[in-house]
Amino acid sequence: MMRTWVERVLLVLGWGAVVGAVIGIVLHLVDWQRKSLVLLASGAMWLMLGAVVGLVLMLVARGWRSAGAAALVLAGAAWLVVPSYIPEARAADGPELVVLQSNILFGLADTDFLVATVRDNAVDVLTVEELTDDSIVRLRESGMEELLPHFYLEPARSGGGGTGIYSRYPLRDTVKYDGFIMSNISATMQHPQRGPIAVFAFHPIPPNLDFAAWSAEMRRVDEILAATSAPAVVGADFNATHDHSAYRALLDGAFASAADQTGDGVLLTYPADRRWGPVIGIDHILVAGGVAQRIRTMTVPGSDHRAVLATIRMDL
Repeated sequence: MMRTWVERVLLVLGWGAVVGAVIGIVLHLVDWQRKSLVLLASGAMWLMLGAVVGLVLMLVARGWRSAGAAALVLAGAAWLVVPSYIPEARAADGPELVVLQSNILFGLADTDFLVATVRDNAVDVLTVEELTDDSIVRLRESGMEELLPHFYLEPARSGGGGTGIYSRYPLRDTVKYDGFIMSNISATMQHPQRGPIAVFAFHPIPPNLDFAAWSAEMRRVDEILAATSAPAVVGADFNATHDHSAYRALLDGAFASAADQTGDGVLLTYPADRRWGPVIGIDHILVAGGVAQRIRTMTVPGSDHRAVLATIRMDL
């Protein structure tokens, strides 16, 4: 009698987990136009894990039909998630480019750490968000401009609106794009072996602050990238995860996610200043005309975002 009661409880719990997974799949698939649903979609990946939990509980409870339903839901979730964990088969034959992307939290992050990261990893390009006038001075004093002497900076006096690009190689054709609340910029880097490479640093407004503006700005980013020819790299805090259709739309053309290319999948980057974080991945490196070989995240003292470091082999 006790065993039957336990099995029923496990089945109820299992179905609850499976329903959560179904909700996660729907949140991932639909191009939501409501703020609350877009914010919920940020965690769709975690809800989809409910299919695994539900299947295990149903098998333990010997609910074979229920387990079959859970297996179907798990297959659907896997179809959405697993491709990001399969490395890209093709190889590139051009020079390596090391790209670092970092949001430095209103300019308050540890600039000595950031410069040491650039030095120790032979970084060629740094894209940085929430750049302030004060942080530029501290980056200079820490030695950034000795390592990456070419830069295009659009800082804010304070707050999170500033953005910058630091480069080992000369930059030209700098652009600050219209249609954004914060600075979103690009430049053309003249690589000694590959020639001109477009470099973008994007930072759309967070959807929880202004959902309509975030939606419009993500569409604007998509327009900019769709009009860009390879080779190009993007470092960005998109305030969007892989579960947002607005982010996945950026990958429909020439650009690919560096983390998808290496098979590292979802890189959790935010919030990095909490004991329970990070839990979502909103910082990304994209590439057109190249293949990422390695990618990883790192905690930057003083920032609420993990930085993303990628080594990319460019196509010739």
